Amino acid sequence: MCGILFTNEPNVSKESFGAALHMMYHRGPDAYGLWTGKGNYLGQTRLKIIDLDNRSNQPFWSADGRFLLIFNGEIYNYKDLVRKYNIPQKTTSDTEIVIEMFSRFGARFLDCLNGMFALVILDTTTNEVFIARDRLGVKPLYICRRNGHLTVSSEIAPLLAITGIKKFDEIGLRQYRKLRSFFNGHTIYSGIEMFPAAHFQFNGLVKKYWQMPEYEQTPPNDEELREMIIESIKMRRIADVPVGAYLSGGLDSTIIAALAHEPHTWTVGFANNNEFDWGRIAAERIGSIHHEVLINEIEFIYLAREMIYKRQEPLSVPNEVLLYKMTKKVKEYNTVILSGEGADELFFGYDRIFRWAAQAKEWNLQEFSRLYAYGSHEDLEIIEDVLTPFLHLKKPIAIVAHFFQVAHLHGLLRRLDNSTMLCSVEARVPFVDHHLLIERMANVAFDYRMKNGEVKSPLKRIFQDIIPQSIIHRPKVGFPVPLNAINFGEDKRLPPMDQWLAFNLRILTQGFATFKDFFTTNKND
Repeated sequence: MCGILFTNEPNVSKESFGAALHMMYHRGPDAYGLWTGKGNYLGQTRLKIIDLDNRSNQPFWSADGRFLLIFNGEIYNYKDLVRKYNIPQKTTSDTEIVIEMFSRFGARFLDCLNGMFALVILDTTTNEVFIARDRLGVKPLYICRRNGHLTVSSEIAPLLAITGIKKFDEIGLRQYRKLRSFFNGHTIYSGIEMFPAAHFQFNGLVKKYWQMPEYEQTPPNDEELREMIIESIKMRRIADVPVGAYLSGGLDSTIIAALAHEPHTWTVGFANNNEFDWGRIAAERIGSIHHEVLINEIEFIYLAREMIYKRQEPLSVPNEVLLYKMTKKVKEYNTVILSGEGADELFFGYDRIFRWAAQAKEWNLQEFSRLYAYGSHEDLEIIEDVLTPFLHLKKPIAIVAHFFQVAHLHGLLRRLDNSTMLCSVEARVPFVDHHLLIERMANVAFDYRMKNGEVKSPLKRIFQDIIPQSIIHRPKVGFPVPLNAINFGEDKRLPPMDQWLAFNLRILTQGFATFKDFFTTNKND
């Protein structure tokens, strides 16, 4: 929906703040808003999706003129909240409902929201700042706290521009080297954190307002699960702009595209490494106008460099570049895109590691590392640190399930948002509905999700009436990127994934004198 930026750092001029905000023009090319007062700066670049009128531009004032909001995301149940709480409306946007709910209920209003969001609210009477992020972290939010001041942004680049931070974070680097992502609030930069999902900050105190259930549950019946997925997709089609769907021809994307039944569907791949045949089978069954987007190895390197420079942080998985390439074409037809993230985490699609966890009698950190980690070097210490929030669960299957549903998924959502919003397209993820699916599926037995050893058996069973049998029974494959065929300009003795990670850090750090090559051939570092 947009990019948001807030700071109360001293010695920030309106011009420098505006320049930092403009770095997120791609997140919201349709409108631009900036307000300053009492040492605070609030800004937003808007991507118009619900209520296209300028009356819904931000920063947005509460009806009583006390609170000022900058908000990124979508609240799918905002019309229900209007009816339930009899909220007078001057717009038809969810933005207005967010600020009026906060005005009435304070932090408790977060419990009422079903959607994806990152927001900052300034109380212009007391000068207090309220910050919050959605339960699973669908929408990104970064924060810098120093000397009693705050800077908050949808992306890292504006934070760097305002704060001047350049130093890398040792833990963040180790996380990236080994796991190609960041965890537990770390980023690549020392002093810049990811604001935690499912938390809010008020009066300087950070509090958690939601967590995934940890008690065991009985599985939903087929009718219940089908209706939950249908309802989740229905909610994510709410928009005043055209909606499309990614369609690789895999099970997850085919279910979403078939149920959404939007006109345009999309897939991407290399000429000799793609899922085009599967996408065509699915599109023919659905009846969509299907688009195949081609990328080559040279363009891959060019786009990867472009993304790293714009974002000022390393990319996670190589297919992030393919998402970016595809979404550039999506923008010609659609401003909202539906994507299948979350299904593998809900239904144990990563079958090797979930099978191991279900059969293991006790936790084995080294085996988890072997099955999950990406960097070829050993770093069990960093893996244990990443898993710390989940190790109290004791059972291996519980640890792995919660890690994937919360921490691993968070990385995928960050990848999706970064790739799509760079193209001024909002991605929505029906399988990441906290109420309909995440809470209901938490701690449901392994044998239900992988009945008789069949991966995602509930989805295959429930939707066999709308999904071609060839897709139901096709083997699972990852987003195909031929790393071996791409010249990253790194040490060819390194495995391909290590070359990819080293390439990202090298491109990012060109011009940073503080960086030394962390990708040595020493496997014991």
